[in-house]
Amino acid sequence: MEKFTTLQSRAIPLAIENIDTDQIIPARFLKATDRKGFGDNLFRDWRYDKDGSENENFTLNYPKYSGRILVAGDNFGCGSSREHAAWALSDFGFKVIVSSFFADIFKGNALNNGLLPVQVSAEFLKVLLAEVTEKPRHYFRGEFGSTDPFC
Repeated sequence: MEKFTTLQSRAIPLAIENIDTDQIIPARFLKATDRKGFGDNLFRDWRYDKDGSENENFTLNYPKYSGRILVAGDNFGCGSSREHAAWALSDFGFKVIVSSFFADIFKGNALNNGLLPVQVSAEFLKVLLAEVTEKPRHYFRGEFGSTDPFC
């Protein structure tokens, strides 16, 4: 696991609440036991249409958004306790997930796999989602361990 104390990155907004682990990585992709390759199926049912073509209306498919920080809606990682959800997010390239609430098991799985869940107030999350949505080229710099996670 790669240790970090500072991350500077753009962020991707995903203003959806109650994202469960089956939405993060659908159960039909859990056959592998190696952590690699899960990123290809991250949010599979949202990222792709039934015919396998890319869903142009899903945020991760918008060319204007990129980054290693995912800013998600409230209650991220709820549902079943699959560690594969953390594997998929990490394999896709995310290092940090920001939300106003994380399911406890997801939070533990994320931390155990080098993915940092940053919990913020619901009010700050609204401001952050608006900022990320309106300024997709803006870089966020986090000094983890400090009292101000975003400078």
